[in-house]
Amino acid sequence: MPAYSYFPGCSLSGTSKEYGASTVEVCRALGIELTELEDWNCCGATSGHSASREVADALGARNVLLATDMGLDLVAPCAACYNRTKRAANVLAEGDAARKQRIAELLGRPVREPVRVLHLLEVFSHEEVAERLGGRAMQPLPVSKVAAYYGCLLVRPPKETGFDDPENPQTMDRLLRLCGLETCDWYFKNECCGASHSIPQSSVVLTLVDRIIRNARAAGAEWIVTACPLCQVNLDTRQQVALGEEPLPVLYITQVLGLALGLSPKSLGVPEQLMIPRVPAGAAGGGR
Repeated sequence: MPAYSYFPGCSLSGTSKEYGASTVEVCRALGIELTELEDWNCCGATSGHSASREVADALGARNVLLATDMGLDLVAPCAACYNRTKRAANVLAEGDAARKQRIAELLGRPVREPVRVLHLLEVFSHEEVAERLGGRAMQPLPVSKVAAYYGCLLVRPPKETGFDDPENPQTMDRLLRLCGLETCDWYFKNECCGASHSIPQSSVVLTLVDRIIRNARAAGAEWIVTACPLCQVNLDTRQQVALGEEPLPVLYITQVLGLALGLSPKSLGVPEQLMIPRVPAGAAGGGR
């Protein structure tokens, strides 16, 4: 089975540790070898490049070059980490000489042709892994229909990421169908949840989350499944639940795959999920 270098990023060892735990467990169950980068650094997330493009390039490039030194393609499960790290790899591979020279100066080391940067969904879609998933006897899940939520960073901008259709991505949908689930055909699968605006502009995030949740419900979703730590936190904790409604659970793709493979819910971090309403109904100001 394939072997990869692994960049967990800050969230998977902190606020979204259940994503990190379930990633390791599922990869182990599927025979995917992950070797964590030694001395990795923050990718700069969604804000670093706003302050300095040069620093953002260097942060991502450092991790890519660590993986390149190992000779293993780099896997980043977090959507923000993937987006920023993939962009840095593109600069190393195709950027102009001056930009690469500046990265070398900031890092104090030479730069070279990088290994590939992949999102975890791409790893699970690898032909050998997909065949193994398709050949496994999947455990029945307590729901039948789910909404695959990609958010905005996994597939955009397409010239930088390029592994799926930016308007109607299907990679996660195919994996969920291998688990015996029906996936929703819905309009908000790649809409932004508001990301880190949940801190400075919470009303904006409440409106965006409300629209996403309402559309998923209208499409018949019993769960929302995502592959982004910040999307999971926003959708899970900022739902507005109307009278008589239950919160719509928001799980990671690795948790759903792990449950279908028969792994322990506790080992996947499922009991730690925040699946209770955190926001009073109507707090978003009526956005639909």
